[in-house]
Amino acid sequence: MSSQILRAASAFPAVILTGPRRAGKTTLLRRLFPKAAYVLLEDPDAVARFRADPRQFIDELRPPVILDEIQNVPEIFAYLRARVDAHPARKGQWLLTGSQEAPLMRGVTESMAGRAAVFTLLPLSLQESAKVSLLRGGFPEALARPSTATIWFRSYVQTYLERDVRSITAVRDLATFRRFLALLATRCGQLLNKADLAASLGVSAPTIAQWLGVLELTGQIMLIPPYFENLGKRLVKSPRLHFVDCGLACHLLGIETTTQLERSPFLGPLFEGFVASEILKAQLAKGRPRALYHFRDQQGLEVDLVVPMAERKIALIEVKAARSVRPEDAAPLSRLAQAMTGNDVTGLVVHRPAAADPDSRALFPGVRAIPLSMLPRSLGLQG
Repeated sequence: MSSQILRAASAFPAVILTGPRRAGKTTLLRRLFPKAAYVLLEDPDAVARFRADPRQFIDELRPPVILDEIQNVPEIFAYLRARVDAHPARKGQWLLTGSQEAPLMRGVTESMAGRAAVFTLLPLSLQESAKVSLLRGGFPEALARPSTATIWFRSYVQTYLERDVRSITAVRDLATFRRFLALLATRCGQLLNKADLAASLGVSAPTIAQWLGVLELTGQIMLIPPYFENLGKRLVKSPRLHFVDCGLACHLLGIETTTQLERSPFLGPLFEGFVASEILKAQLAKGRPRALYHFRDQQGLEVDLVVPMAERKIALIEVKAARSVRPEDAAPLSRLAQAMTGNDVTGLVVHRPAAADPDSRALFPGVRAIPLSMLPRSLGLQG
């Protein structure tokens, strides 16, 4: 999304980059704006200086400046607004990052509306690095040192718990929250059932809702909503759960090697989450809104992913972890496409192709089988 950010910096006084910790937000901004000053707002000294005298702190900054992890001092938005309004013609002066999207967006809505462009950066995608994989995911540090990826993920979970969970909500029992994370990984690709999660952990449903909110807030999970277009059917209304990073999900499931992954009963759901995450990353990188759904009705018709692409143009996607696919894999897509009268429907079966069969091919009238690498181009989201 480099070109999107640079374009925004030439048109807005502030640019805000959100996303999960260690996704690469700071690295991206420092490479795009090498002459910008840098202030880390997790540094206790920096936070103390700001809170002791906010106006003096801001006055000492020489824009352009990167303010990193700004969620730690959300009150800074009011002071930045005053500076922006005093010099509205100065663009790209305030470059902000944060790991908790909702609190940041409240600050933007209250203080920076019309003054800031907002982007979300997720871990690396296949379009950005060939090292991204189903086993290791897309976090840059896990990919850079695969031999220590297990240690990195373990440390990530621990520091994530200590920093973000406790800063957002008063989780008294971190051991139970860790069990919750592991349990959640076993529910990848399933419809969200808060009551089942609560019963399994011996906590209340509101507690589960709060913990899910924390994970979604910090970019760790995706809750993919159902597609609600009126199709004359009784639809299942629960969202489907996936982790944003499949490497983290594999770690939580105890999957450390390719052999373990291939033999795992979670291979299919993990690959489905991988595909969903790649679509979301491609949409965000192109400056598109998040538009990703699933479909399921009470008669048993189910389609893994529904992606609106343009006016009345929709992609229906079935995800198969198998190396080969069969025409019958296209049946759910064909049935749902027939019900979507008035729409231009594209059917895609996304799979993990054998090395000798990397290309797309017709699988059924109106449905093509494609490898994951071809999906962004098929959705008009090629980088």
